[in-house]
Amino acid sequence: MRSAGLQRSSAARIGGAAVAMLIVAEVAVLLLSPSEEPPEPVPVAESDYFSQAELARADNYRSGQRWLLLAGLAVEGAVLVWVAFGRPAAVRRGLDRLGRRPVLGAAAAGAGVSLLTTIATLPVSLISHERSVDVGLSTQSLGSWFWDVARSAGITAVLTAGGAALLMALVRRFPRAWPVPGAVVVSGLAVVFVWIGPVVLAPIYNKFEPLPDSSRARADVLELGHEAGVDIGQVYRIDASRRSTALNAYVDGIGSTKRVVLYDNLLKRAARSELRSIVAHELGHVAHDDVPRGILYVVLVTPLGLVIARELVLAITRRSGADPASPAAIPAYLLALAFTALILNVPGNQLSREVEASADGFALELTHDPEALIKVQRQLARTNLSDPDPPGLYSWLFGTHPSTVDRIGAALAYERE
Repeated sequence: MRSAGLQRSSAARIGGAAVAMLIVAEVAVLLLSPSEEPPEPVPVAESDYFSQAELARADNYRSGQRWLLLAGLAVEGAVLVWVAFGRPAAVRRGLDRLGRRPVLGAAAAGAGVSLLTTIATLPVSLISHERSVDVGLSTQSLGSWFWDVARSAGITAVLTAGGAALLMALVRRFPRAWPVPGAVVVSGLAVVFVWIGPVVLAPIYNKFEPLPDSSRARADVLELGHEAGVDIGQVYRIDASRRSTALNAYVDGIGSTKRVVLYDNLLKRAARSELRSIVAHELGHVAHDDVPRGILYVVLVTPLGLVIARELVLAITRRSGADPASPAAIPAYLLALAFTALILNVPGNQLSREVEASADGFALELTHDPEALIKVQRQLARTNLSDPDPPGLYSWLFGTHPSTVDRIGAALAYERE
């Protein structure tokens, strides 16, 4: 009877915290949504802008990739559940032995679980890569791809080890209240990684070169930045063609590392009007302070997210018999944090879609060229094999950008206005 009562009490706490977290997340989306509203998209039929052959090819590729994404999440979740509940016994015994040095043991456990999930999801990732090669989207050889996977796995393992060690130190120092200092640490790390990411992590995978002063693209970027009154920072070209035929550009960094990055594919293949439209979109992110906006979202939702993680860990360790303040509980913490992050990703993606739509509106106001934006969206969808009108549920859960048809519809609305 006492066990059943504890379970009901734990479920009530988790449920209450989850509801509160989602409310806070939605309030954060409401508060952080850009005040600059884009044009309301007019209805657009994807068949008006893409041939049936293009739509069929994109649907065949993207539907498969969506199933592979879900399969990867399922495998990762299954591995975390398997280890968190103390199975197999050999893993549990190994985790128990790490308890002699709790903080270092937590680091070892974190790195080990990280590598285990990478290995478990490797078949799904490999199939996804091979499908990208088959359709001409990926230009990577298998050896180059494996090297990227190995580097990414190593970096993730090191970061997970450091995070697990820090978490264990907080849990042992503040057994019930660790989400409070934990939220402060997570918020601080979010700022640090956004700041150092462009100059420390990104160059591990790609070569970044400042656009030369004589470049037409650089002149257009500076001209658009001047017209918009935006402090651009540096403009870089990235050698994306080493891995992909995709076209893209993005804004990254804060403070001294703020930069606009353009794919070399984009610089080679986009017409000038299209490039100006893409650059104007990225300048919209700078003008609207969208990178700090994303950091602030993390700051607002992390406290309750960590409270839910704490309650989930307590529920799991009661079942597994692990001590919440020992390295044996690290898989439970990783499972709880992954589950919480997956939930918070949904309102986070909602905010991202609003941010991206607002940046489109900024581009339209800056260039006064809706036709260029429509051409850009058509070219991006064709080259990147994007689904112009993906399933609504999938977009709601995982979509970070408005659909292609919605972005074309917004350009048409601007043109009519």
